[in-house]
Amino acid sequence: MYGHPYIPNSSKKIVDMMMQKMNISSIDDLFADIPQECILKKPLNIPHIESEIELIKYFKSMFSSDLCFHDMRAFIGAGCWPHYIPPVVKSIVSRAEFLTAYTPYQSEIAQGLLQALFEYQSILCELTGMEVANASMYDWSTALAEAALMSYRVTNKKTFIVPYIIHPDRKSVLKTYIEPHGIKCVEIMYDRERGILDLDDLKSKLNDDVSAVYVEIPSYFGFIDDQVYDISDMAHSKNALFIVGVDPISLGILKAPGDYGADIVVGEAQPLGNPINFGGPLIGIFACKDESKLIRNMPGRLIGITTTKNGSDKGFTLVLQTREQHIRREKATSNICTNEALCAIAAVCYLSLLGGHGLKRLGETILYKTSYAIKKLNSINNVKAPLFKNSLHFKEFVVNIDDTGKSITWVHKQLLRRKIHGGKIIVNEYPEFGNSAIFCFTELHSNDDIDLLVNSLEEILGG
Repeated sequence: MYGHPYIPNSSKKIVDMMMQKMNISSIDDLFADIPQECILKKPLNIPHIESEIELIKYFKSMFSSDLCFHDMRAFIGAGCWPHYIPPVVKSIVSRAEFLTAYTPYQSEIAQGLLQALFEYQSILCELTGMEVANASMYDWSTALAEAALMSYRVTNKKTFIVPYIIHPDRKSVLKTYIEPHGIKCVEIMYDRERGILDLDDLKSKLNDDVSAVYVEIPSYFGFIDDQVYDISDMAHSKNALFIVGVDPISLGILKAPGDYGADIVVGEAQPLGNPINFGGPLIGIFACKDESKLIRNMPGRLIGITTTKNGSDKGFTLVLQTREQHIRREKATSNICTNEALCAIAAVCYLSLLGGHGLKRLGETILYKTSYAIKKLNSINNVKAPLFKNSLHFKEFVVNIDDTGKSITWVHKQLLRRKIHGGKIIVNEYPEFGNSAIFCFTELHSNDDIDLLVNSLEEILGG
């Protein structure tokens, strides 16, 4: 009996030999410890397919009813955003030298990878206005959580302040990280007219036990909080750190967080040359000021430049490796290990291709698309777009349809029937905002796409 070509040691001769060595008479003997009632005693319901050709046809038929972003008009972001990725980015990251996320411990044989990651760090520093950036985190959520732990290590204070309006998954990951350390997460309410932080509420909750104040520019709902200088001053007045979360694409047209006093910058670099991929992998941004107490408490990996043994050439290597693989666990800053190196390579390729002028033009394009969508959606009777009308929005905003008397879930289903994927529904996350969803608009959305969305909504809401 021949074995399966893709399953090792599956021929009857080899199986019999292995069972003889193990002194068993049947494969079932290997599962003797499992209760009989837990064992499936009938064949799996898998169709009988003779060849690989038939298998491919079978799965193509199965997946033919599925739709991806390019098969429909999709206006969903809220953590994973659609952007155009030049084909050369995929070509570069597919090279064998890069197509591994393994930690380059042996710097003498990994200079190419180390230099690319060093360039990634350098560009992020330029974008964020920080002096030091690490070689990436898992995603925005873990970057924020690690920033909270870092602020605790630096200040020895156990209150971490965040906005009330924040991605619920990000907030959940944050609490999972900090609560075992006894760190309390305090939320600041929003201004009812603009969505931005309520400074009076911040002032009332800001005390000497606060380790850091965190804000997002732009926010989860897409609005830009223009009070950042005031928030920075308020945080620093209590000797707390000021942490800013960013969408790096927005930094092509917005001030760098370092310009308004940020001590730590976190964010999500998925928009930089990384596809949506059903939600992952993502890549977290983490950067900070050039202060010894901050740098030595940074999580993750840092790539540095030094001189080689002969003293005349430059070389790249891992520096300040305060990870639990290298030092005592209780002294380690984090357990981040082999992380998102390949995603970082994609990000640095994307940014290098785009350049500073290109990133600025991209930001302006997205700002225009956002403004165009707001204007068109506002023309629909009883539709509020955005929910917070008195704030500038970038890439995303909340659309509310309470006054139409229709359910946002029902409207979403009607859009799907027209091959239009609406925004992310936030009824369960923020019930106080009623029938609302976060809609996303990037350079991939043409004016015709936006017009189609608006016309479809007019028909659905008017029907």
